[in-house]
Amino acid sequence: MKALSFPKSHRLLRPADYGKVFNDVQIKVPHRNFLILATPNQLGHARIGLIFSKKNLKLAVQRNRIKRQVRESFRHQQQLPALDIVVLGRQGLKDLNNQAVNKALAELWRRLTKKYGPIQAASTSPAELSDRGSG
Repeated sequence: MKALSFPKSHRLLRPADYGKVFNDVQIKVPHRNFLILATPNQLGHARIGLIFSKKNLKLAVQRNRIKRQVRESFRHQQQLPALDIVVLGRQGLKDLNNQAVNKALAELWRRLTKKYGPIQAASTSPAELSDRGSG
């Protein structure tokens, strides 16, 4: 079994990485307490970035708790497609306990993977499909 790790290569680190997602959002997965924005990447694995504002989570301890929960949930998602993902927090997030946060995130990852299917199918052009047949 592959070790569950969270290396720097699986994180959005630079402002340009976040900008790429915000400027080219191809997948949106809304939830009452979260919003996930995603765009495909060419890296072969998913990367994640987190945005939790003081407006929605006033105390640093609240922001850090939610960020830890999101990172841990992401780390266990080995089947996620090659996407750059930004997770944004919304109002009411501070009122959720850890179990509710994990349940919401599990549902969001499932919906994200489901929404990626049509995007992936649309990105393969007919020319690429015909090239695969001639071998």
